[in-house]
Amino acid sequence: MALAAEATNPGDGKARRVDFQTDPSRYRHWKLKTEGEVATLVMDVDEKGGLFDGYELKLNSYDLGVDIELADAVQRLRFEHPQVAVVLVRSGKDRVFCAGANIRMLASSSHAHKVNFCKFTNETRNSIEDASEVADQKYICVITGPAAGGGYELALAADHIMLVDDGSSSVALPEVPLLAVLPGTGGLTRVTDKRKVRRDRADFFCSIEEGVKGKRAVEWRLVDEILPRSRVEETIAERIREFASRAKRSAGLKGITLTPLKREFTPDGVRYSSVAVELDRTERTATITIHGPDGGAPADASALVAAGADYWPLRVSRELDDAILHLRLNEPETAAIVFKSVGDPRLVIAHDDFLQKNAAFWLAREILHNWKRVLKRVDLTAKTIVTLIEPGSCFAGTLSEIVFAADRSYMLIGQFSGDNRPPATLTLHGVNFGPYPMSNGITRLESRFLGEPRSLEEAKKAAGEPLDAERADEIGLVTFALDDIDWEDEIRVFLEERTSFSPDALTGMEANLRFGGPETMESKIFARLTAWQNWIFQRPNAVGPEGALGRYGTGQKPNFDMKRT
Repeated sequence: MALAAEATNPGDGKARRVDFQTDPSRYRHWKLKTEGEVATLVMDVDEKGGLFDGYELKLNSYDLGVDIELADAVQRLRFEHPQVAVVLVRSGKDRVFCAGANIRMLASSSHAHKVNFCKFTNETRNSIEDASEVADQKYICVITGPAAGGGYELALAADHIMLVDDGSSSVALPEVPLLAVLPGTGGLTRVTDKRKVRRDRADFFCSIEEGVKGKRAVEWRLVDEILPRSRVEETIAERIREFASRAKRSAGLKGITLTPLKREFTPDGVRYSSVAVELDRTERTATITIHGPDGGAPADASALVAAGADYWPLRVSRELDDAILHLRLNEPETAAIVFKSVGDPRLVIAHDDFLQKNAAFWLAREILHNWKRVLKRVDLTAKTIVTLIEPGSCFAGTLSEIVFAADRSYMLIGQFSGDNRPPATLTLHGVNFGPYPMSNGITRLESRFLGEPRSLEEAKKAAGEPLDAERADEIGLVTFALDDIDWEDEIRVFLEERTSFSPDALTGMEANLRFGGPETMESKIFARLTAWQNWIFQRPNAVGPEGALGRYGTGQKPNFDMKRT
């Protein structure tokens, strides 16, 4: 995660609102170029372009702002440049690939910022791997100079790693010996689970500062090949042709433009075109209301392309993603997110029908997989998630996934007194049984019904039927079905109780309970990030006044508490 020490007195991660929206015209740290089926992403970090004041991003070290740009580039390559088959990632600096996360930034940031930074960084690495698997956009990483910590973790996300054999280029995960922290954004896990590096070799590799070079790096599977200095560009060109020749895509694909989100920040929330965030800072809650579509699905694929980024399922997924990231980074004291929806569930189902029927078309496929990634972002957010299914709501198909992502869900039986809105219903669809797997590789309903296979089958049989509260409760799709007499009090008591608990205990409890069932590389990464890295980032050996993060680069050795716990 880190290797570059910078200037003193950086910000603590709370000096200004973090904005996750950007575009290539505003990039300060990356250069994105596309030419036919090949894209080149050059990491050329602006030393003076830190997200907060007080540190310089030397040696291609990065902070959250650098990774926000990378995440944007990966997303734009999928939607705006679907013709791209190969993405070449390399450094714009002569003698360094990437020194990892900036140490001065880490040392001075709040605990919440450090952990959320690591989480977003790894979600971005996952998006690269997802682009390879789903969009068949293969990533080739060329390492010239040291790739240390997060720099090597970036390379690990690629399909193919090429290391220049020049005596100085190397790969390293030096966090343990240098910083008393972990390669916690996936480094340890990808080395063993993805690249299948032997455990004893990984132990050695993660215990040394200088890293591994040349033939040993290939022999240990830390990289895929070394590049002789005399044939660097020639070999890169050969590898690009090789990967491009295997790409399974139609020639001449034309993308859409990911236009800027329409949003307005207010003192108590954010308003988008189809998503509204309302903050109650006294009660430490945020209510996210999703507004359903105004109209039906497009007539055909050409109409989908014409709608572009304004097509409701894509627009609302992008808005929800931005809202979740905003709450993570900018509202750390918010304890619970309450989800509501407003709209016609039949229209939501109509759009789900269209996307599933046209899933072979590249844009429909990308929209479905964007929803998959956004829903995973909800799963991985360290706040209590509760869904309220009320009259006039539209939790159907894709939107019903939010019900199954919640730690608790409450559904009203019938209507409120004097309310003329349609009674609350919950409608299942084919999208609930496959397209949106969690980090553990199975659907939210499969995770929900691990011990109740009959309930899963009953849910499948009920797909397409608007389920009232009693029927949804009978199948097991909601936590509680309540009448209007109990509704207000039950939810008030739950939120009051929840917001009184220790945030640390809740994070641990929720992260454990959300991911039952099988374990995958992805679920391991986030479990370790939630538990191990979250804990280590609070330990004096790492962040204390005599800890390794604070003393790195000062000439003073850290003073460790040597008790093993």
